[in-house]
Amino acid sequence: MKLAGVGVGLTALTAAVAWVVWGPGAVFAAGSFGLLATGLQLVAVALVRPALGGSFAALVRRWGMGMGLRLLGVVLFAALVALERELFPPLPSALGYVGVVVPLLFLETRLLK
Repeated sequence: MKLAGVGVGLTALTAAVAWVVWGPGAVFAAGSFGLLATGLQLVAVALVRPALGGSFAALVRRWGMGMGLRLLGVVLFAALVALERELFPPLPSALGYVGVVVPLLFLETRLLK
């Protein structure tokens, strides 16, 4: 699947940037949140795809469920950064999540034509 490959590539890129900027300890945080963003995005696309040919209400419902999943990722980010700051420093973790989920959101619009 194209989306998964791009997500893994973006995760590797954000992890490499985190390593250069913050050192090797930041790679786990950026990589973990990049993979989380990729997984959530894949599930969100799988939710909305079946509703593309159906009613507008079904499409909006499934789109909202996907957005809720992405919001769950933000909640997980906040919780893990607050509870395990040594393992998940804020900036590398945010780079991993936002640096993957935002480009995948733009790619999703092209894939769901």
